[in-house]
Formats: sequence, C-alpha cells, structure tokens
Amino acid sequence: MSSVSELPSSSTRQPREYQIDDGYSIIVRDVSVTYRTSVEGKPTLQSTIRRVGRRQRIVREVEALKNVDFRVRRGMVYGVVGANGAGKSTLMRTVTGILPPTEGTVEVKGRVSTLLALGVGFNKELTGRENVQLGGLAAGLSREEIEDKYEEIVDFAELHDFMDMPMRTYSSGMYGRLAFSVAVSMEPDILVIDEALSVGDARFKKKSFERMQDLCSEDRTILLVTHAMRTVKKLCDRAMWLHKGEIVMKDKAQEVVKHYTRFLQVAEDDELTAEEL
Repeated sequence: MSSVSELPSSSTRQPREYQIDDGYSIIVRDVSVTYRTSVEGKPTLQSTIRRVGRRQRIVREVEALKNVDFRVRRGMVYGVVGANGAGKSTLMRTVTGILPPTEGTVEVKGRVSTLLALGVGFNKELTGRENVQLGGLAAGLSREEIEDKYEEIVDFAELHDFMDMPMRTYSSGMYGRLAFSVAVSMEPDILVIDEALSVGDARFKKKSFERMQDLCSEDRTILLVTHAMRTVKKLCDRAMWLHKGEIVMKDKAQEVVKHYTRFLQVAEDDELTAEEL
C-alpha cells in the first residue's frame, strides 16, 4: 500500500483561516479530539503488595482528531472518507455536539438530524411507535408534527405490523430501516449520516439511495460518511479524506475518490470493494 506522504503536496494541507462565514451551514475550525483511556498494567508481586491488591493503571492518550479544519456551504453534499480508525465517526459526533472537542470550535447553523449508527438514541425496551415519537421530539418537532409524519415514516420503513412491538424484538435490518426513515423524515436543515445507506435488503438500499437523492435536490446540507466510493461520486459535491485523525485532502468529490482509491490500491472500476477495507 502506498504511503499518504506520496500524494501531491498541494493536497496534504489546507488553509485554516476563513474570512467569510456567511452561506456556510457547518464550520469546523482547528478541531482536535483526544481520548484518555486507562490500560491495566500487569501487576508484579511488589506492586501488588504496595497497592494492596489494586492493579496499576496506565493512562494512555489517543489523538482521534488532529487540527481538523473545513467548512460546508449551505445546500452542499459533503462526503468524508477514510479507512477504519481514521476518525470519521469521532468527527461526526463532534459536529453534532455529542462529543465536545478537546481543542478548536464547531459552528452548526440550522436544525440537525443525525444517523450516526443504527438506532443511536433508540430505547430497545420501547416500541417502534414510542421511539419515533422520541426521535421527533429530540429533533425539535412538536407532537402534532410527529403525528403528521408518523405514517410517512412507517410507510418508508415498511414496518406497519411491528410498530407496537418492543424494538428489542427487531432484527438488525428492521432496526436500521426505522432509524433511517426517522432521520430522513424530520425535514432537517442539516443531515449528518454515518454509514446508513447499507441497511436492509437490496430493494430497501435502492429506495434509501433514491431518498438521499431527493434530499440532495431539496437544497439541504448533508454530511455523509461512507466507504462506498460510488455513492460519494454520485451524491457529493465535495469530499474530505481523513487518515489517522488528520485531513489528507479536501477537494471535489471525484478528485478525492481518485486519490483515495489509488492509496488503497483499488481500481476505480472496482472501487466498491473499498467498503470492506
């Protein structure tokens, strides 16, 4: 596999100052996220006696994001690509306010609907109907607005016979279909999606992709994380490549896909195999 440093130098660094913020839905300035994790050290006899049986803890810092800086114009579909562990999901959680940055700032303008993982925010002990109501309230809708959208959500998810059953009884496919349906039905100004177009069977995947195309045509801002390079090329205006928490490249979606698939040593004609890398 080729190294990141072999890419053109003009792609490896981007300017950090933006003079005009008007017209942007998402502005991320020099964001870094550092996790502190405890690792159990193997106790020796001496340390065991000294610590009265307690294991020695080693604190390790993990830099999940390092000086990430980008902006997304209102109405743009912006893709984020990178191998597993690149920091993509951490970035999405930071943009949506779930995870505060260690350094830097995030500015998001407008109502946000998120689908960061299948059913994040769902309570498995509640019914599908109750979770739709909770999801709508969390998105800022009134109970009347949720009621108006309920049938649309259920129709899209194709779960009419299961909505009054606890979600712990759902299969992963059913779970994902309802999560996707709730997220795309909230009429958000900004939609943040992390690997959500792969839920359900082939027919539902096609329907989900078509729904995403509809949203793209409605002038909504969409931030999309995916391993599916063909999806990035078809849906995204611009894209960003993350590697080990840092931005390698920001450019038009076609250009980012070209360089990223070359890095993965995957031919563009066979780029969908990148989903498994």
